[in-house]
Amino acid sequence: MSIRSSPVWHQSSGVWRPSSFLARARQMNPQLKLFLVGVALLSITGGIGESTFNNFLSDTFDLNAAARGLLEFPRELPGLLTALFAGALFFLSETRIAAFSALCIGVGMLGIAIWGASWTVMLVFMFVWNAGMHMMMPVRSSIGMELAHAEHKGRRLGQIQGFGIAASIVGCALVWILMKYIGAGYRTMFIIGGLVALLAAFILFTMWMPNAHLQRPKFVFRRQYWLYYTLAFLFGARKQIFITFGPWVLIKIFHQPAYIFAQLWMVAGALGIFFQPALGRAIDRFGERWVLVVDSGMVFLVCIGYGYAHLVGSHALALGVLYTCFVGDLLLFGTNIARDTYLAKIALKPEDVAPSLSLGVSINHAVSMSVPALGGLMWMKYGHASVFLAAAGVAVVMLFFSNRIRTGRV
Repeated sequence: MSIRSSPVWHQSSGVWRPSSFLARARQMNPQLKLFLVGVALLSITGGIGESTFNNFLSDTFDLNAAARGLLEFPRELPGLLTALFAGALFFLSETRIAAFSALCIGVGMLGIAIWGASWTVMLVFMFVWNAGMHMMMPVRSSIGMELAHAEHKGRRLGQIQGFGIAASIVGCALVWILMKYIGAGYRTMFIIGGLVALLAAFILFTMWMPNAHLQRPKFVFRRQYWLYYTLAFLFGARKQIFITFGPWVLIKIFHQPAYIFAQLWMVAGALGIFFQPALGRAIDRFGERWVLVVDSGMVFLVCIGYGYAHLVGSHALALGVLYTCFVGDLLLFGTNIARDTYLAKIALKPEDVAPSLSLGVSINHAVSMSVPALGGLMWMKYGHASVFLAAAGVAVVMLFFSNRIRTGRV
């Protein structure tokens, strides 16, 4: 098929658009192109880091569940400080903050690659790495919505999420191939991830968005946004239980190696290419309330699967259930964009969005820092099922508050 195919009339937007993907790519906003490249590179880095870090901790330091839970305090501390970071960097544009975030990710990964065998040094560079990741979270959503039409913010964020997940498959594939077939170690993988993040920092630094909200407030807290803050708080509890203890079930109870996690991330990535854009369209069509209510119900089922898969009797069947829960949970993390678009719709003024998103990240990390420590103690005393039973309770509370969302949709 020729890339010079005829344009097609899009009834929803009332304009003629090129029907060829390559033709559309050529006409894409140059800043959006740069942003997508930066997102792709950071997603490759994320694929490497997410699929190896838990196994790295287990193999290098032989942590038990209680120690693993306590480690989340320094690991998630940057998330609590996100609003402070955003305030301290108020003089930078959002694209510059994105570049600085990528730089921190690269430096952190390279530091762990070189000096990570030392517990203390590993903690320092883990903090730097996660500071970059958490600063990037609200800025990524803010830039993505800045690059979208008002009526298609959810669709744009879904497209960016799907694009990032597709790129993360590359990082996971590198882990799978290099660790399983070449015999590469964690150091090699972290060096690759760090260098890719530094390249992303350079790409993001070249972006220029003069209409972005450069003079945003250092800190925004408004009572009108209370439901967004509540949802952010609950998401922090739900998120951290799965990030910390979901992989730990597979590692400590079912003894799964790092390349298995890479394969699971690849499956989630392949599904996410279609799921995330569809999720964005669902937000635009049905509204945030519907999406987040369904998400809460699905999270409840994932909790039950993680907590009680070991009771099915068959080791292979139990692994199948856990693999499904792992992949399903990764996909459900994407519903976080519904909270972002909800805030954008209720914001009293556009300049509130970026700092309020940063505050939301800090709020969910306030609970993220305490929940894993409590979960680790519960695991050691009552078994891992107790952790996920508590998470199921959080899912029920999430459903209640999600059902209170009102944005003018039924």
